[in-house]
Amino acid sequence: MIMKIALLLVCALLAACSTPDDADKVSLEQARTEHQSGKVILIDIRESSEHLTGVVQDAVLLPMSELPQKQSLIPKDPAQPVLLICNTQNRSKATLVKLKELGYQNIRYVEGGMSQWAAKGWPVVAPR
Repeated sequence: MIMKIALLLVCALLAACSTPDDADKVSLEQARTEHQSGKVILIDIRESSEHLTGVVQDAVLLPMSELPQKQSLIPKDPAQPVLLICNTQNRSKATLVKLKELGYQNIRYVEGGMSQWAAKGWPVVAPR
């Protein structure tokens, strides 16, 4: 019984360590404002086929499947904040957890993702 409780506590602690908190997310509105003002780099981690539906102007397009090979494109400098965006926030949230494990401290994810961006009717452009 004690081993079972200890195992449950360890699992709970591990889950807590790998789950983003409120400080790791940014609202869609805040992301748009910070990106348009040049305060952050917005990285769209959707796959290339998803980019065809439209992307945020001047966003960096870095598909999640290419991150292991192109991770160096993500600034690690704490003075250069980065926002990750995907379609619904699930992949960007998971990617944030992984990047934080690798030492990135300047990264947050966009709550709602591109699906909510589009639902608001905000502008998108064709990918380059």
